[in-house]
Amino acid sequence: MLRVRAIFEKTGRSKYISHLDLNRCMLRTFRRSGLPIWYTEGFNPHPYYAFALALSLGFESSCEILDFNITDDNISMDEIRDRLNAVVPEGMRIVSVAPQKLKITAIAKAEYRFELVSADSAKLSTDIDALLGGDSILIEKKTKRGVKEVDIKPDMEIVSRETDGDSVKIVMRLPAGTQTNYNPTLFMEALRKAGCEPFEAANICRTGIFCENNEKFS
Repeated sequence: MLRVRAIFEKTGRSKYISHLDLNRCMLRTFRRSGLPIWYTEGFNPHPYYAFALALSLGFESSCEILDFNITDDNISMDEIRDRLNAVVPEGMRIVSVAPQKLKITAIAKAEYRFELVSADSAKLSTDIDALLGGDSILIEKKTKRGVKEVDIKPDMEIVSRETDGDSVKIVMRLPAGTQTNYNPTLFMEALRKAGCEPFEAANICRTGIFCENNEKFS
């Protein structure tokens, strides 16, 4: 049995496929591909597959991770990729397929690229500087035990930032994995809470998934 990991894009119209619907979508994709997917055992067998991280509705991604098992040891990774790409929905594309290496528990960070569009992007950039220059960035986050105040500053890394016309373009790394998951909307909430220059978020895309040592997860 081959333990396979596929990296796929989710862009365009497919960004509006929720995580729950994505599960149904992938089930249909596997069936249409005719690939020899391994089924779970028990009273109600079903194809085994798992996504590494849920993606927020409306976000695009170039690095989504899908794990599954193939029962035919002789099938090539290229054939698996091509057969899936022939039947995936519009806006989705299998970028690569390879044997699984690291466990999902090794995931520690996710990288996002996004734009904050404003009538006064220079003022917005100054407001961002002020927020980042503080001792903490406090936001209210929903948890299984209710809403609690969280300081996201210690775990947030700005990889790059530039002001370009009417927008501030940011690349940011945030905690991700089995224990803690943040996304850029928390940073945006903190900006609005601080009374910064009004803005609209655009082109939010997850661009990388990393281990604790910043090694790219694969």
